[in-house]
Amino acid sequence: MSECVFCRIVAGAIPSARVFENERVLAILDVNPVAPGHTLLLAKEHVADLRDAPAVVMASLAEALPHVTRGVLAATGAEGANVLVNSGRAAGQLVPHLHVHIVPRRAGDGLHFEWRPARYREGEMDAWRARIAQAIQQP
Repeated sequence: MSECVFCRIVAGAIPSARVFENERVLAILDVNPVAPGHTLLLAKEHVADLRDAPAVVMASLAEALPHVTRGVLAATGAEGANVLVNSGRAAGQLVPHLHVHIVPRRAGDGLHFEWRPARYREGEMDAWRARIAQAIQQP
């Protein structure tokens, strides 16, 4: 996909700050980091988002993720990391190419991922459980 910025990075047509690479994945520093050391782990194969990912692509990302995360944490001295996959534009995915954000975190760093937990009304959880379970079983 020549118009895909991440495909062009994988191909070497656009410079990047590469921190790890193997035959199936590439890890680069995010050019717009939310924290120093913010790293993106990219599938080398063009897959638009998580919903389109073949098992082999997900397995490759999952295999590299702990290794890359340990490196990011060791290099930055961070106490932890947020590991995020945005799937679809509504979820904040800006580049339609499967990638994982590894964001190093420290207590009091001022970064916030705002969650607004709520509760299900009586019977609502079971209704959603049934809908999702049925949708998962569809081909």
